[in-house]
Amino acid sequence: MKFIASLLLSCCFGAAHAAHAAAPASAARGQLPAGPAAKELPAPPLAVPPATPPGTTPPAPGPGELDTTTTLPPPSSAAQQLYSAAQADLLQIRMLLRNGRTQSTVGSGFLVGTSNLVLTNYHVVSQMALDPEVYAGEYVDTDGQRGPVELLAVDVLHDLAVLRVNRNGSGFFSVPDKAVKLTQGQYLYSLGNPLDLGFAISEGAYNGVVSRSFYDQLIFSGPINSGMSGGPSVTSSGTVAGINVSKRRDGEAVSFLVPVKYAQQLLRQVAGQRTVPKDFNPLIAEQLLAHQRAMVGRLLDTPFSIKNMGPYLVPVRESGQVRCWGRSNVMAEASFSSDTLSCAMESAIYVSDNQQTGQVSMTHQYLRTANLHPLRFAALASSQFGLDRLGNTRDARLTGPLCSERFVHSNTLPLRAVTCVRAYRKFPGLYNFTLLTASTDNPQASLQSRLDVAGVSYENGMRVARAFLYALGRTGKL
Repeated sequence: MKFIASLLLSCCFGAAHAAHAAAPASAARGQLPAGPAAKELPAPPLAVPPATPPGTTPPAPGPGELDTTTTLPPPSSAAQQLYSAAQADLLQIRMLLRNGRTQSTVGSGFLVGTSNLVLTNYHVVSQMALDPEVYAGEYVDTDGQRGPVELLAVDVLHDLAVLRVNRNGSGFFSVPDKAVKLTQGQYLYSLGNPLDLGFAISEGAYNGVVSRSFYDQLIFSGPINSGMSGGPSVTSSGTVAGINVSKRRDGEAVSFLVPVKYAQQLLRQVAGQRTVPKDFNPLIAEQLLAHQRAMVGRLLDTPFSIKNMGPYLVPVRESGQVRCWGRSNVMAEASFSSDTLSCAMESAIYVSDNQQTGQVSMTHQYLRTANLHPLRFAALASSQFGLDRLGNTRDARLTGPLCSERFVHSNTLPLRAVTCVRAYRKFPGLYNFTLLTASTDNPQASLQSRLDVAGVSYENGMRVARAFLYALGRTGKL
């Protein structure tokens, strides 16, 4: 899972942006998404995730945009000795435009044992996985030798990939068959090619498992810079404990590793596969569908928690993967008051530089006034509703939003409800849902709620929308 805990920075360093391949023209505004979306949309609705929901992963630096991080500290003698022994099996992984062989992005990888297999992050090779007709890959080793790479397998949920190259490892990097047991504070050494400046080693310590991620990630208290994604993090004996994946932008030396147990699973998968997939998009879609089943199952496993906002009752979900925040303009000199409650998953699944998915967010805004004329307040409330922030048909990743608007009545509250659905162009069976609601019970107060569910099946999107819609309510009589 990428990028992947809140405010994490992708470690893949971009050198230049290339245009994405043209999206299929099959889905345009006004068309229902393929498959089950051809049904009439029920009243309960859903929404497209905000560009950057609170607490979700921010975008990686753009191509050519350097990560402003302090340089790595000088290595200790132990780190120097480890690097000397390991450097022959370290690789830089580059994505190149086939047309012109121009470098697009770079990351790191390492040879597994004495094989010709290379472990890296999915996000390092995502361009080649999604658009192989546009991008190709190559490796460069510490001696400057280079060669082609062949993509064998990807694990989008844990941000891993396995490549095959035309050389073998020396056997330094050992990927054990069983789980690696680490102790709090144990020294680890992360290796890679930071900022495309040259190979380097970074010392740090293991400090437990991230508690607010959908999938396990290890906390590495040491610097990992852009370009080191996909490099190994090893014990002093060279046993791989994890794979560099990301870091916090708002912290000092707070970095994250993919646990080696997920790499073990992917290597076993490669050992058992008879042929190399020609198209990875269907495999990525299968993995994303598996994730959404687990995500929605966990989300709806218990009823939503209900909180009060003035006279209104609003559903929220606070859990290990979802956090909530509140804010108010109550102290501001304004003609109206506004309280906002927002909840969002702290992690998301990286698909490409401009697409993350597999997440849920919800926002409630309670507006009220004591002195605005009802018509002026109605105009204010309408401007806050957000129908203009649902996307368009020019998006290469998603079809244009298909929306259905109805006036409905939850158990205790009359509502205006708008449901919008967008289909994924590359991944059939996956949709983004948006549900927007506004209360219609009071001319000088309005509860406006928004639910965003990204990367779900049509059926699961509607399930979440219904549960959210029918949990909205009001205390007492209207």
